[in-house]
Amino acid sequence: MNNYNIAVAGTGYVGLSLAVLLAQHNKVTAVDIIPEKVDLINQRKSPIQDEYIEKYLAEKDLDLTATLDGASAYKDADFVIIAAPTNYDSKKNFFDTSAVEDVIKLVIENNPNAIMVIKSTIPVGYTVSIREKFHCDNIIFSPEFLRESKALYDNLYPSRIIVGTDVNDARLVEAANTFARLLQEGAIKENIDTLIMGFTEAEAVKLFANVYPTKKVLNLSVSASGKHSFLAA
Repeated sequence: MNNYNIAVAGTGYVGLSLAVLLAQHNKVTAVDIIPEKVDLINQRKSPIQDEYIEKYLAEKDLDLTATLDGASAYKDADFVIIAAPTNYDSKKNFFDTSAVEDVIKLVIENNPNAIMVIKSTIPVGYTVSIREKFHCDNIIFSPEFLRESKALYDNLYPSRIIVGTDVNDARLVEAANTFARLLQEGAIKENIDTLIMGFTEAEAVKLFANVYPTKKVLNLSVSASGKHSFLAA
């Protein structure tokens, strides 16, 4: 595969594990708003507790830089992975997606051609609505299925890779497939179950995974007609 220029917004478990995974074969810039976290990453020290992240930062030859300057990081990126926090208020049944939208605004201002991949946890229907809000087609969604302290391990040995895109747009389908291949390339596991589907279906998979964490959550059956059915394991 080609080497890509990738920016990752957010260096929590999701963002940092993806930054490390992808920096094995690509130029990756991790963006955060906390100077101490940026300094630690540039010293090849993990700001979060994760055995595999710590090991890879210390021992692997990674093309990884951290910065506070999001505009500069996004300017030349082919892909911008958005792993900003989306805190959920259970009383109001509300996701605070303001951090995600701040990243989208900055990317559009500096590099409207970049493909933005939302990795943050979001409500069903969000990707379609945010594309409409910003009049931007270059936003897709890929759910994560990670555990705290095991995030990089779960990216190296993923249970599945899912990318939600506009299945009627050939350019975005290709972008989704390219992103999936980047995740496959960084992983140790081979023959990973990989599905490209619509935005809402991908968001629903993440929702069901959160609702039923003790099950093998979903065997996702995709028929040749493009219909999706969810079967509890």
